[in-house]
Amino acid sequence: MIVSKFGGTSVGSAKNIKKIIQIIGDKNKKTIVVVSALGGITNLLIEASDLAKDGNKKYMDVLEKIQNKHTETIEELFGNDDQKHIHTFISKKLDLLKDMLKSVFTLNDLSEKSLAKIVSTGEILSSFIIAKAMKNKGLNAILKDSRSLIKTNENYTDAAVNFDLTYENINTYFLNDEHDITVLAGFISSDDEGETTTLGRGGSDYTAAIYANALDAEVLEIWTDVSGMFTANPKLVKQAKPIKEISYQEAMELSHFGAKVIFPPTIQPALNKKIPIIIKNTLAPNEEGTLIHKGKSIKKSAVKGISHIDDIALLTLEGNGMIGVPGISKRLFEALSLHLINVKFITQASSEHSICFAIDLADATKAKNAIDKQFEFEIFQNKVNPLIVEKDLAIIALIGDNMKSHQGISGKMFSELGNNNVNIRAIAQGSTEKNISAVIAKKDVKKALNSLHSAFFENQIKSINLFIVGVGNVGSKLLDQIHQQQSYLLKKLHIDIKVIALANSRKMLFDEKGINLSSWAKALDKKGEKADLDIFYKKTKQLNLRNSVFVDNTANNDVPEQYTKYLKDSVAVVACNKIACSSNIENYKKLKFLARKYNAPFLFETNVGAGLPIIDTLNNLIASGDEVTEIQAVLSGSLNFIFNKYDRNTSFYEVVKQAGIEGYTEPDPRIDLSGVDVMRKILILARESGNEMELEEIENHSFLPQSSLDADSVADFMETLKKEEEHFKSLREAAEKEGCRLKYVAEYKNGKAKVGLQHIAKDHPFYNLEGKDNIVLFYTNRYKEQPLIIKGAGAGADVTASGIFGDIIRTGNK
Repeated sequence: MIVSKFGGTSVGSAKNIKKIIQIIGDKNKKTIVVVSALGGITNLLIEASDLAKDGNKKYMDVLEKIQNKHTETIEELFGNDDQKHIHTFISKKLDLLKDMLKSVFTLNDLSEKSLAKIVSTGEILSSFIIAKAMKNKGLNAILKDSRSLIKTNENYTDAAVNFDLTYENINTYFLNDEHDITVLAGFISSDDEGETTTLGRGGSDYTAAIYANALDAEVLEIWTDVSGMFTANPKLVKQAKPIKEISYQEAMELSHFGAKVIFPPTIQPALNKKIPIIIKNTLAPNEEGTLIHKGKSIKKSAVKGISHIDDIALLTLEGNGMIGVPGISKRLFEALSLHLINVKFITQASSEHSICFAIDLADATKAKNAIDKQFEFEIFQNKVNPLIVEKDLAIIALIGDNMKSHQGISGKMFSELGNNNVNIRAIAQGSTEKNISAVIAKKDVKKALNSLHSAFFENQIKSINLFIVGVGNVGSKLLDQIHQQQSYLLKKLHIDIKVIALANSRKMLFDEKGINLSSWAKALDKKGEKADLDIFYKKTKQLNLRNSVFVDNTANNDVPEQYTKYLKDSVAVVACNKIACSSNIENYKKLKFLARKYNAPFLFETNVGAGLPIIDTLNNLIASGDEVTEIQAVLSGSLNFIFNKYDRNTSFYEVVKQAGIEGYTEPDPRIDLSGVDVMRKILILARESGNEMELEEIENHSFLPQSSLDADSVADFMETLKKEEEHFKSLREAAEKEGCRLKYVAEYKNGKAKVGLQHIAKDHPFYNLEGKDNIVLFYTNRYKEQPLIIKGAGAGADVTASGIFGDIIRTGNK
C-alpha cells in the first residue's frame, strides 16, 4: 500500500488535479490519497474569519472568492451533466460556512471550535471534488471522511491524536475496503463527541503519516511543487541541486532551518516505523525527487545541504551577576516558554557571563518584556543588564550526518564566510555535529548561501600536489590522514591530493605520479636519494606542477629559509614550523608580501593552536574590518598538560618526561618550558593583528630556576628539574593556597605582549582548561565586552597534523 499526500499547490488548479488523477491512475497498488484544500483557500478562510471577528463586512468579499475558486475548478474538471450534483454539495457546504461566518460577525467572537469548523471547509470541499473527478475518469475510488477515523482531544485548532483509537479505526475500515483508491481530507479530525478538530501546522502531512503508520505503508509520498529537497534554496542559489537521498535526521535538520518541503513534527508517525518518504513534484512527476529513509545505503557525503531561516532576532542576556549562579538558564527559558516563544538557536560562553539565543523576529518585543520582567530585581541591582535585542538577522546552517567524521568542515565554512565579508554574530554546533549554525545579517543571506554552496558542492576536480619536508611524529600522522581521506576527497570534495615528494633529515624521494602512501616509509628508505634542501627545491621547480604546495613539518632552522623561493614560484607554503613567522619583522612581512604578489597561499594555522582555527578566525575578523584590541590566551598545550598533571603525587620532572613521551613537547623541552614557544605564538597573533612586533619586545616572566635556564643540553636540563623539585613544588602550593590553578598565560594589549605563569581563579575562563587544551580570547571592536573564544586540543601529533591537513585543503580554495 502507498500513501500519497498532495499539498495546496498540487491541488491549486483543475490542471494540477488532472495531473494528480493521472499520477494515481498509473499506480498498480492500493493507494490512499490525502489532499489539502485547493491552493490558497485555507488562507482565505482564515482571512474571512478574522474580518468577521473584527466586524468587517469585507468577509463577504473573501467568501465570494472562495466560492468562485471552487466553481471555476468544478467547471474545468466536469462536464455539464456532472456539475449539477457537485455544485449542490459545494453550495450546501458554503451555505454552512456563510452561516458560521455571519455568527462570528454578529457576536464579534471567534472561538477555537468555530475556527476549526471554518478552516476545515477547504479540505472537505477539495476531497469531495477530487474523489468525484477520479470516479469520473473510471478509477475505482471512494471518498472517506477523515473525521470518522482520526480521533483527537478537544484542542480544536491543534488537536492531539488519540493514536490507539485512531489506528484501530483505520485498520478496521481498510480491512473491509475493496476500493483501489481512497481519498481522504488532510488536516481534519474529530473529538469523542464528533466535533470537528484540526491538526495544526502541517496537518495534511500529519494525516498522511498517521495513515502510513497505521497501515504499514511501503512508502509515504509527499507531492509538492518542487522536485524534492535541494542542496540550498533554488530561488536564492541557482546552482542548487536536488538531493537524491537523505537520512531522516538530515531531512529534519534541513526542514527546521528553512527547507519548507516538510514540517518535521508531522512526519513523526512515519519515522516511528521507518517508512521511507519520497518528495515528488506534481508538475514534473517523472523527475526523481528525494528519498528520505533511515540512511544505511546513503552515500557518506560530509555536507548534505545548506539552509537558512530569515527574520531572526538575536537576544543576549549578560551580566557579572550570572557567573556561577544556578538557575539563570532555567528562569530565562521558562519565561520564554510561558509566553509560547520558540527558541531556534542557543549558545553560551564558558565563562557563564552571557547567554545568547535566537528567536523569530515577530516574538522579539514580547521576549524582551518577559525576560526583563523575569530579571527585574537583578537588573535593578546592576547584576544583569537589560536584554539586548539585535534585529535584521538570519540563521544559516550547514547540514550533514557525517560532518563529524571529517576535519576542517567548520573551519572551511567560517573561512568562506570571512573571505566574503559575511560577519558572524554567533555560532552553535551540537554535540552530534549534524549541523553547524551561524547567525549573520539578513542582507548577507544570499551571498552567504552562494559562497558556501560553491565551496561545498563544486563539481570540478582540483589537484593539489604536495612536497613534504619532515615525516617524523607530525609528518607521519599527516601522511596517514591524507592516505585515509584521499578517496573521500576525490569522490566527495573533488580534490585530488597527491604526495609528489617526501624528505627527512637523511633522504628525499620524488614521484611525479604520486607516492604510494601505504608504503611511503619503505620507499623513502630504499629508493630515496640523499636529502638536500636546495636540490629538493630545484626538483620541485622543474616539475612545475599546478597547485603545488610545500609543506614544512619540521622545527628546523634551515627549512624556513627556503620559503621565499617557493613563494616566488607561486608554490604555496604550509608550515607548522614557527621559526619563519616569529623571525624578524622584515622577513615576516616579506613572506606575506610574496604570498600576495604571487597568489601563493602562505598558511601556518598550526603555528599557534595545532588544529584549532585560531589564525584563520583572526584573519577573518581583520579581513571583515574588525580590529583586535586585546588577546588573552593559554597557547601551550604542553605546558597546560604539565601543570594540569603536576600534583602532590608526582614530581615535576616525571610530568615533563611524560609530556615528551606523549609528543606534547618539542624534541627540546627547553623551548616549551622556557616560554620561548609561547612567546613565538603570541608574537604571531600580535603580528596577524597588525602589530609590527619583535620577539625581543615580549616580556617573559620565566618560572624556571636559573640552573635550568643555564643548562647546556637537554639531558642537563632534565637533571635540573629533578634537583629543583622544591622550587616547582612551591609554585604549585602557592597557587593551591589561593584556591587557584597554574596556567602559563600569554597576553597582548595596547601594542605590548607578555607571557608568564599566573594564578588562575575559579571564576576565570582559563580555570577549567583541562589536559592539553588551549584557549584564546579575542577582544575586538565588535567583541568589546564578551570576547570571541576558541578552545580545544592544542598539542599532539594527530591534531597538529589535522591542522596542517586543513591548511592544505585551504590552498585548494585559493
